[in-house]
Amino acid sequence: MKVLLVGSGGREHALADAISRSPLLGRLYCAPGNAGIAQVAHSVEIQTEDIDALCRFAEEKQVDLVVIGPERPLIMGLADRLRAQGRLVFGPSAAAARLEGSKAFTAELLARHGLSDKEFAVFDSPEAAKAYVREQGAPIVVKADGDALGKGVKVCDTIEEAEQFVDDVMVRRLFGAAGNRVVIEQCLIGEECTIKVFTDGKAVLPMVPSQDHKRIGEGDTGANTGGMGCYSPVPAVDDNLQQQIVDSVVVPTVQAMAAEGAPYTGTLYAGCILTDQGPELIEYNCRFGDPEAQVVIPRLQSDLLEVLAATAEGNLARINLQWSDQVAACVVAASAGYPQQYEKGKLITGLEDAAAEPQIHVYHAGTACEDGRYYTAGGRVLAVTALGADYDEAFNRAYAAMEKIRFEGMYYRRDIGWRVRSDCLDG
Repeated sequence: MKVLLVGSGGREHALADAISRSPLLGRLYCAPGNAGIAQVAHSVEIQTEDIDALCRFAEEKQVDLVVIGPERPLIMGLADRLRAQGRLVFGPSAAAARLEGSKAFTAELLARHGLSDKEFAVFDSPEAAKAYVREQGAPIVVKADGDALGKGVKVCDTIEEAEQFVDDVMVRRLFGAAGNRVVIEQCLIGEECTIKVFTDGKAVLPMVPSQDHKRIGEGDTGANTGGMGCYSPVPAVDDNLQQQIVDSVVVPTVQAMAAEGAPYTGTLYAGCILTDQGPELIEYNCRFGDPEAQVVIPRLQSDLLEVLAATAEGNLARINLQWSDQVAACVVAASAGYPQQYEKGKLITGLEDAAAEPQIHVYHAGTACEDGRYYTAGGRVLAVTALGADYDEAFNRAYAAMEKIRFEGMYYRRDIGWRVRSDCLDG
């Protein structure tokens, strides 16, 4: 089977690494890939949002399956164009990708189908939005309606903070057209978790749960990022609770999308919060999370390519997912200044030494290779994932491997997994 993987992050490196080990694979291409992905796939110099060029390449190479990693090409309709060529595609249509592409669409869909009673309001005027904030009080959640690369949502502890973020989104246009509208929601209190599923629009197969750390600073402080670390499983989410969330929220959402003429296929990622009243949905993403993929995929014992192909074919019901009982712990290393301005081109050393450690995966994200040497090329540079018998073993391995890696301005949080690590729990 010829496979084209679209993307260039740590998520795509995890996908490429697992796909490359499948006996079903004939050839793996990745557009545009990164320095790590190039070790297991043929790199293609096409950017993820160059829809025409991606479609031409798939046609020229007669690719059997296209796996789309990031959200932007999905929202732009890449899956639709490829399916029109007759290709198998893992990823939702543009209409279905509105679950991530428009926070207003999702809130209204859930309300319309009785899947959420969370209070929310949608505004296209900053003044009206700020008036609503003053009326509701704080804490309150402000969301840019469109795709803002995971950075367009803020939990605001004060009215002033919420008004400032409304202005950031709608007046200062920090996220461009994503800020044409804002969604303002009731703030829910509780522990966060993510529930991810494979779905072909009919069958829904849950993956193992994971927990991300979004804030840049230790103690969950500072700006939101794409994610600074992750672990799986999540003690607060046992099999019964996961199935409850799948049955009460995810499956009805898949059914609602089909009923509205936009059947959802691919992976659906539900960000949830565990409140005293039960689990509540925070947001949907229409792709594997990053770095969630870097802990979920290493625990998958089934052939990932077989699962992706069955999803694309509409035959997911025949798949029985098998998962490792091991704990997976992931720590992300970022460039100094991330998630704001940062420099590129810093030499990275110690990658081979880190990867040589037992049960370690080093997943490249913002990296480039020149003359056999690796350099930084992005905000989140790489992630180290370790497997272990328990949380302490997995995190100890991950941090021991991370300490072998060096580049100028390297930053990573040292408290990833603080809820489950004994050294953090002991103070």
